[in-house]
Amino acid sequence: MNLRRQLLLVSLLTLVLPWAGCQFIRETESALREGQQRMLSGTAQAIADSLSQFPAEFLAAGTDGVFRESQIYGYPLGSAPLIDGYIDDWSLPPGSVRSMRGIDGAIRFALGTYSRYVYVFVETRDTAVIYATPSFDAAGYFSDNVSLTSVDRAGTHTQFKFIPEAPGAFVARRIVADRSSEEGRVRAYWRNTPNGYRLEARIPLELLGERIGLAIQNTRSTDSPGVRSASFDGSVPGRFIAESTVLSSALAGYAQPDLRLIVTDPAGWRLAQAGQLITEPGAGGSDRQESAWLRRVYNALLESGKEAALAEPDPSGREQQEYVRSALRDTAATAWFRSPQTGRAVVTVAQPIWSGTVQTGTLILQQGTDAILSLTNQSLGRLINFTLIATLAVAFVLIGYANWLSMRIRRLSTAAENALDDDRMRLALPSALAGDEVGDLSRSFSTVLRQLGNYNEYLRTLASKLSHELRTPLTIVSSSLENLEHESLSNEARQYTARARDGAARLKKILSAMSEASRVEELMQHADPETFDLRQVLQAATAAYADIGSGHRFRFDAQIDKAVLTGSPEMIMQLLDKLIDNAIGFSKLQDEIVISLDGDDEHYRISIENAGPPLPESMRLQLFDSMVSVRPDNAASEHLGLGLYIAKLIAEGHGGTIQARNIEGGVVFCVQLPVTQES
Repeated sequence: MNLRRQLLLVSLLTLVLPWAGCQFIRETESALREGQQRMLSGTAQAIADSLSQFPAEFLAAGTDGVFRESQIYGYPLGSAPLIDGYIDDWSLPPGSVRSMRGIDGAIRFALGTYSRYVYVFVETRDTAVIYATPSFDAAGYFSDNVSLTSVDRAGTHTQFKFIPEAPGAFVARRIVADRSSEEGRVRAYWRNTPNGYRLEARIPLELLGERIGLAIQNTRSTDSPGVRSASFDGSVPGRFIAESTVLSSALAGYAQPDLRLIVTDPAGWRLAQAGQLITEPGAGGSDRQESAWLRRVYNALLESGKEAALAEPDPSGREQQEYVRSALRDTAATAWFRSPQTGRAVVTVAQPIWSGTVQTGTLILQQGTDAILSLTNQSLGRLINFTLIATLAVAFVLIGYANWLSMRIRRLSTAAENALDDDRMRLALPSALAGDEVGDLSRSFSTVLRQLGNYNEYLRTLASKLSHELRTPLTIVSSSLENLEHESLSNEARQYTARARDGAARLKKILSAMSEASRVEELMQHADPETFDLRQVLQAATAAYADIGSGHRFRFDAQIDKAVLTGSPEMIMQLLDKLIDNAIGFSKLQDEIVISLDGDDEHYRISIENAGPPLPESMRLQLFDSMVSVRPDNAASEHLGLGLYIAKLIAEGHGGTIQARNIEGGVVFCVQLPVTQES
């Protein structure tokens, strides 16, 4: 992994900052919410104590903490509905209309209260609506009708019968103790529907008792009485539960913006309600206008709660949430809800209401957390913006620094490689004057290159120095041995003298080889270039090598017909001699040595391929240096490592290069020379 990617990964550690910030905001929001719950619990306790002075209002519901299906709840309406057979103008929450089983299908009904009246709505399926006839069925035995039965505290049953003679407005009948009469104070309207009919009626509250029940009679024909469907079990209507005006008035004094108060009886039926929760974002002075993406981030990072819709009053009129049931069992409870769509949260508290030693009801307080959300949303927005800017800035600086640092290291690496490739090493490296670690590395490289350059220069001039220094002593030794042969010597002395002369001859041969490199350099500098056909030179040299009787086979392979080159053909022949001598030395008898020639528009390539052991990887770059040899130790006296060095001098003297590489089963030396453009 390069340095740039490493620093990029390090820059990702800056993401710890937003994570820590989000954890802090999460804890802050939880702490603020818990503080709001404690404050709301204290407020609920104080309000519950003040409501304990109205035990009669709770006992008036008469449920005694027991829930029965026959109980009917009268929903408080916001305005007086128009009696026209439609329920659209009833301000009821969704799900408030109850159902019971009928002959032809489900019967829907609802009761509401407004001011001094109770409103009744019934919708039923009826395949054939049969109306009453005044002269024959005034009691409604043989027609479709709706009955509302009321029972007061004294046990008196009062029945209101809605027996229409035709669709539209009509007068209901009141039956008390089997005496029937028209009741003008009751307004009613009958409206047919494609599947049955609807009934809407208004009854003064003072005409009704504590218990109410509905019964719907469906008549199949005028020859037999109808079949009844009732909302109560048997002949005893269920308790009618309506809003208490006293408790509602008491709660109204505690109403505040974004605070809802609900009072229930021991069975959970809603007896009073005051105040409303703010449902629109930005209402109530919080002015929260966060974007959709920020809301999603907010919901994802902060603690999630139950759906906020669960905090709404139960449409059935009976509060059944878990925290309310806990308060009905004499244990105060808290809960909170959050809406993922708006991000709005609601904190709720349920507090038991005691009148002496008897629990008479429950107080529910619900308050929005707009202040908390406004604070946390603003903090989250600032945190995200700051983190985004900081992360981008840090990443940009680190990437820029990584590019700058990698560029310096790359330049230093390139300069070091180029310095090693040149004959004369360039000791001036980039960043040598810098005071950091890269500068120290550059100066260390310069020192190593200086020492290596001195050593290479010493090796390059060693042959000529040794040849010059040893030639005079060798001449003295050789002349002394010649003179000594003219003296009278014993046979043993003559043997020693002959050995000394052989050694001197070999030493002279070695000195000649050492001085050959110096002569080649001088010849390349002073040789007069001429234009010749390289293909002919190589072809003739191959034929000559085949005639020397070395025991090897030679083959010439030319891919071009003519190769015009400007230079010294004698030097090219000497180059070939060195490479062929190297190939013969590393191959076996009868092995084939291939001399190839090919090229393109810019270069000619001469290849000498022979079988033999591969070149050591560690010696490939030093193979063409002076006095470097990879031959066995027993051949070191005759091969000083100058042959390939001379071949390199000749190739570079012609503006070319020389390389060696391993191939399958052998080695190939490749000389690349520039093409001479014909005029």
